[in-house]
Amino acid sequence: MLTIRLQRTGRKHEPTFRVVLTESKNGPKSGKYLENLGWYDTRLQNKAEQVDADRLRYWISKGAGVSLTLHNFLVSTKIIEGKKKNALPKKTFTKKEEVKAPEPVPTEVPSSEPVPASEPITNDKVVA
Repeated sequence: MLTIRLQRTGRKHEPTFRVVLTESKNGPKSGKYLENLGWYDTRLQNKAEQVDADRLRYWISKGAGVSLTLHNFLVSTKIIEGKKKNALPKKTFTKKEEVKAPEPVPTEVPSSEPVPASEPITNDKVVA
């Protein structure tokens, strides 16, 4: 499947990106792409003229997918219509089981009072 996405170029701490058409199986750093469709710079106010809009619409009509970040850029520059998508990863919260406080163990306090026996203890065994 063909994908239109950003390919990082530029120096360290100065990212610029190419907008490229590539196979979805190619890694983003492989450098392999079928067509260069424009550029994108995160440090500048990007404009619609940076991207070849006609070729981009052509490839989308042929079934090429668009990455989330690039989709949001294209929507904001009004090259394509639609809503922006959330490109941030979803947070997964781990459920914490309620930790119950350990019940206090009753401690027997030796008392000077005799404890009354409820029933006498017998050694009678019942055989059935």
